[in-house]
Amino acid sequence: MPISGKHRRPKSSTIARGVAAAGAGGAVIALPLLGATGAHAAEQAAPVAHSAAATHAASAAPVANKQAETRTYSVVAGDHLSKIATDNKVEGGWEKLYQDNREVIGGNPSLILPGMKLTLGGSAAATGTTQAPAPSKAPVAPKPAAAQSSSSGYVSPVPGKHTTNYRASGANWSSGSHTGIDFPVATGTSVKAITSGTVVTAGWGGAYGNEVVVKHADGHYSQYGHLSALSVSVGQTVSTGQQIGLSGATGNVTGPHLHFEVRTGPAYGSDIDPVAFLASHGISV
Repeated sequence: MPISGKHRRPKSSTIARGVAAAGAGGAVIALPLLGATGAHAAEQAAPVAHSAAATHAASAAPVANKQAETRTYSVVAGDHLSKIATDNKVEGGWEKLYQDNREVIGGNPSLILPGMKLTLGGSAAATGTTQAPAPSKAPVAPKPAAAQSSSSGYVSPVPGKHTTNYRASGANWSSGSHTGIDFPVATGTSVKAITSGTVVTAGWGGAYGNEVVVKHADGHYSQYGHLSALSVSVGQTVSTGQQIGLSGATGNVTGPHLHFEVRTGPAYGSDIDPVAFLASHGISV
């Protein structure tokens, strides 16, 4: 009777031992053999190729990501670096934006021009961004008349008459109305202190761009905004008609001009009618 227990499965022949077949004439024909070593090599070839492709893709990924992080921004009228950095979530703020684009902007971070191409998220030099072409020069205007002066010790801040009136309304102003008056003068026009006093502000003023605020002996303050350059510093004493800066188009503007205010305090929101104030001292603007 059969013996109970495990049945041993007969070993199948392996192709590694070769196969022989008898030809029609009785000759033995040797068929091609695939050795174990060759089969193992074939099995390993695909993973090696896959690994090389994966390595290349992994090394390329950081480069692609870096390129995706770098963007280009074209400056428009009314822009300033702080606004651009905030709107585009630039890490490091306007200081980093200026550092990356210093070759494009130049030495004055407050003076950026419409049409400039700024790099966001990387250095302009590294990405090949070049400095925007300098804007064409405007026709040379006739030399304006000298600023007014009076025996009361006051002068007009710049030559000429003002355009935008005090308390003019519109969406151009965050408060809903104009807190000063505007003088339509070209960039680089000398801006004068209307009377003697002490400088209490000289620097970046947000929407006002570069600004100077002077405290006068009667307790009033005069403010000069959108300057392209500053000629005084905080704490400095200035005399009537002394240059405190150059007009420009920094901050929130649509073109070069001087924004002028008279205030009862040093800060925004304490403005009074500058036309009436200057008129009371013999100056008509």
